[in-house]
Amino acid sequence: MTAAVVLDTSALLAAMFNEAGADLAARGMAEAETLLFTSVNLAEAIAVLVRRRGVPVAEAAADVALIGAEIVPFGAAEAEAAAGLAAAHRGVLSLGDAACLATAMLRGAPVLTADRAWAGLGLAVDIRLVR
Repeated sequence: MTAAVVLDTSALLAAMFNEAGADLAARGMAEAETLLFTSVNLAEAIAVLVRRRGVPVAEAAADVALIGAEIVPFGAAEAEAAAGLAAAHRGVLSLGDAACLATAMLRGAPVLTADRAWAGLGLAVDIRLVR
């Protein structure tokens, strides 16, 4: 079991929509002693669920809450680290990506993602790909 794992929106959505990597994403989430999800990624996930499923925001938020993740506030330290990542990797990292990676870096935790491009960035973070 892994102590804490930061969950990226892409891995969560892969599991929720039974996309490629869904099994690995579900296993990675289940094996985490503490599953961390940033407030930025929470907003991103809810927005995607509303768009794809056509459900109200409250219903989408309730669906995401079922994963039982600890929601990590996006504070000044996270914002500064995410801004640096987004600027250094412009065109590769979205704000949600940068928020997730910054949180993992600041907490020294691995990150679970379906975004293969992250593995080639040379960042000082344990990136666990689900596909």
